[in-house]
Amino acid sequence: MHFPSALWLTGVLSVPVLALNVSSWGQKTIDSGVVLQELNALASRNAYQRFNGKCNRKNVRVRKEWRNLSKSERRNYIKAFKCLLKSPSILPAGEAPGAVSAFDDFIYLHLNVTPFIHFSGLFLPWHRYYIHGFEQGLQKCGYKGALAYWNHGLDVDNLLASPIFDGSDTSLGGNGDPVPHGDSGFIFPGFTQVNILPAGPNGRGGGCVTTGPIAGMQTHLGPVGLPKYGEPGNLTVAANVLADNRRCLKRDLSEELGRKFATLRNTTDLILQTKNIFEFQTTLEGDPRYHPGNLGIHTAGHFMIGGDPGADMYISPGDPVFWLHHGQIDRLWWIWQNLDFENRQGLWGTHTLLNQPPSANVTTNETIAIGPSMPDVQIKKLMDTVSDNLFCYVYE
Repeated sequence: MHFPSALWLTGVLSVPVLALNVSSWGQKTIDSGVVLQELNALASRNAYQRFNGKCNRKNVRVRKEWRNLSKSERRNYIKAFKCLLKSPSILPAGEAPGAVSAFDDFIYLHLNVTPFIHFSGLFLPWHRYYIHGFEQGLQKCGYKGALAYWNHGLDVDNLLASPIFDGSDTSLGGNGDPVPHGDSGFIFPGFTQVNILPAGPNGRGGGCVTTGPIAGMQTHLGPVGLPKYGEPGNLTVAANVLADNRRCLKRDLSEELGRKFATLRNTTDLILQTKNIFEFQTTLEGDPRYHPGNLGIHTAGHFMIGGDPGADMYISPGDPVFWLHHGQIDRLWWIWQNLDFENRQGLWGTHTLLNQPPSANVTTNETIAIGPSMPDVQIKKLMDTVSDNLFCYVYE
């Protein structure tokens, strides 16, 4: 789908469009990430004008890209993450026997509603609130900072060199150990009409993560929809996906789909060339009904991580990089919203994945219920991150 050029922005922004320097942006500037950073800065400037209630310049949390955290901040983040791994589950007894930790609770909460929070009107607001809950979990474990994000475009040429995946003591672990394997597909269990996405090229790992601070980490729930290597379109599914199916965390880092769908150009074009929520969300997710053959930044980011649970759409939050990945997804929505805030308060989509079965449209008057540690909240309260008492964060 082709969208108009960036010039449609004229006269819409709360900060004059001249601040964007649209005419000076060449493709090289976009590909370098400079334009994306300028858009982020402008979105921040607009957001700062809306401080209200308890949220102000003194207490606003600033979410940063992982590599822009100091090493001390990264170590504190990792320490808090490990605390979640050791903290007990608070789910009702017997609801999910495989949820043995507070971190597993988050995985279960995603697993339980997967067919309703992807390719639906709930995708953006649900995940915004969900990662906020995880951020709060880190803070309960002593972390003083804000959730970090992963700007995929910075790593599409060499994931192994990324400070997220380099296996150092300030990373979130390295690649999985190399295991010979073929390609795998990515499908939505139970959906047969438009459910099969292109097979992803195999990475250089596939085995257990044995380097970095999370070396030896175990995962418990699932698998639910884990693509089988060498069998695109086929899945590995546990006999009881809620049981304690203990196994090592696996990764299969691969740049291929990132180079196609998650570059700095892809990201910047998403923000500049989509003029309404329908265009923005379907492009971001790579909705196969409207963008066949284009995985979108969201799905491509998951495939860049790969492995188990990373490539399983139901339990992908089990890889700690999931939270940085969705920090970036929320950041892109946040930038896009704040470039024309008053006109970008709507949602697009129904209550079911790919509208199967057909369902009503989601509205901002509805309430989202996620889990026992997170109060139910009306969606309209999730649309702004600075002017309500629920959120108080910006991106940098």
